[in-house]
Formats: sequence, structure tokens, C-alpha cells
Amino acid sequence: MSSKIYEPVAPQRVAFLGLGVMGGPMAGHLARAGHQVTVYNRTAAKAQAWAAEHGGTFATTPREAALGAEIVFACVGNDDDLRSVVLGADGAFAGMQPGAVFVDHTTASAEVARELAGAARVIGLRFIDAPVSGGQAGAVNGALTVMCGGDALAFEAIKPVAMAFSKAVTLLGDSGAGQLAKMVNQICIAGLVQGLAEAIAFGQNAGLDMNQVLDVIGKGAAQSWQLDNRGKTMVEGRFDFGFAVDWMRKDLGLVLAEARRNGSRLPVTALVDQFYADVQQHGGQRWDTSSLITRLK
Repeated sequence: MSSKIYEPVAPQRVAFLGLGVMGGPMAGHLARAGHQVTVYNRTAAKAQAWAAEHGGTFATTPREAALGAEIVFACVGNDDDLRSVVLGADGAFAGMQPGAVFVDHTTASAEVARELAGAARVIGLRFIDAPVSGGQAGAVNGALTVMCGGDALAFEAIKPVAMAFSKAVTLLGDSGAGQLAKMVNQICIAGLVQGLAEAIAFGQNAGLDMNQVLDVIGKGAAQSWQLDNRGKTMVEGRFDFGFAVDWMRKDLGLVLAEARRNGSRLPVTALVDQFYADVQQHGGQRWDTSSLITRLK
């Protein structure tokens, strides 16, 4: 259970679509912060279990969940999953009241963010793309970093509510800017994890006590979140936790597609993406991203 301290915010009626390893805890923080939460999940039993635990209500369609909500949050798998809970007769947009805000925490493409923001605008709704960083632990502890794109007034309306599960919620530009910022985040992580993997494998081959070495270099210029949180588990060869390789490959696919569109050269990122493909082929689809080191053993 998180020890999160919630800032006083006027209770609002909200919906949360998608109760996976991220969405379930995020919705839980909204309920604990005092908001009236209705949840929807493709697997209805998960929504029922969440409602029983947190005292909220569950709906059988996104449209039903969104009825009367001032803010509808979502955290699903990819662009197509997002469209499926937003659009159509049973989609959230069909149930939302004029002026309500849809906040998408899915890591998706900047294109789908702009597409859905435009569709929302036509029917008097507002849309914020708001991918998150911090992983499952960040969701459980209410300490996510949220990168947002969209209208400034809509952002100001959702920010205090989203702080229930966040340590920072920041508007970075127009629709799509949040997704682009998440891509920057994943580019950084890909390079950092590969560098850390190579360093640990090198140190082990050299006969060093790598736990001791990590303690030392972690106090200097090599320090990073990845070193602090993944270094020693890489030394131990433990990867059955954290952000899965399959998810990282999905994210890097979005990054590389966007890079082709905007003319960016990402040689290291493209190489690390292929290294993750190697890990997948050796059965590591659900291993943590730090499993890159297994290629070097």
C-alpha cells in the first residue's frame, strides 16, 4: 500500500478505462483521494474486483463509464486499443458531456493523439495526451511523471486530479507533445540500459565485485535511475519484474516510426531495439528491460 499524501482537491466524478498493472493502481489513487470513480476494463471481472476493493462502481462499456464524468482517464495498450475505448457507439466519447476532458495515459503515437483531439473538438469535448513514466512501482506509489499535450485550460482542469497518482504533471505543448516527450524518455532509457549492461558485464569479466563498484560509481557522474534501481538486480540476473521487453519494443517501434517522419537519426536506439528482439527470441518477452545484459553472457 502506498503512503501517498493527497493534496486537498474538490471531489470530482471521474472514470478510468483500463485496469492493467498501471491503470488499476492509478484508479485506486483517485478513489483514495476522494473522487467518485467508475471503472471499465475489457475483462469485466477485473473491473468488478477493483470496485469491490476500492468502493467505486464498474461499467460494462466505456460509454457507460463516461456518463456524467467530468474527467475520463484511460490507460490501455496501443493506438487501436485506445480507439476502441474512445470511438463508436459504445466508446467513451459517446457518453461524455460537453466540456468534459478525456485524458489518455496510454503510450501511443502522436498521430492518434492529434486524431482523437480533433474528433473531441468537433463534439465539444477536450482531449489531453498524457503518457507516464515511472513504471508499475510509480503507479503503485502514486509517483508517476506525466507528460501532457493539449489545450492549456483543459490541462489546468485535470492537473490537480491527476496529481493523485503523480509527482509531476507537466504541459509540454499542443496535442501530441506528451507522446513525443515520452518517446524522448524511451530513447534515453534504451541507451542507458544498454550502457549499464555492457559496464556490468565488463566488470564481471574483469573480476570486480560489481555491487561494490556500483555503490562507488553511483555517487559520481555515472549515477542514474537505472543504475540505482536496476544495477544490482542485473548483477544478480533477476528480471522477473518491472517494465516488460514486449512493452519496450512497442514503445521503440513508435519512436522509430516518428523518427522516420521527422528525419531524426537514432542509430543507438535502432540497435538496442534489435537487441531487445534478441531477448524476445530467447524467451524474455516479459522480462524487465534490464535483461539486455543476458545477451552479453
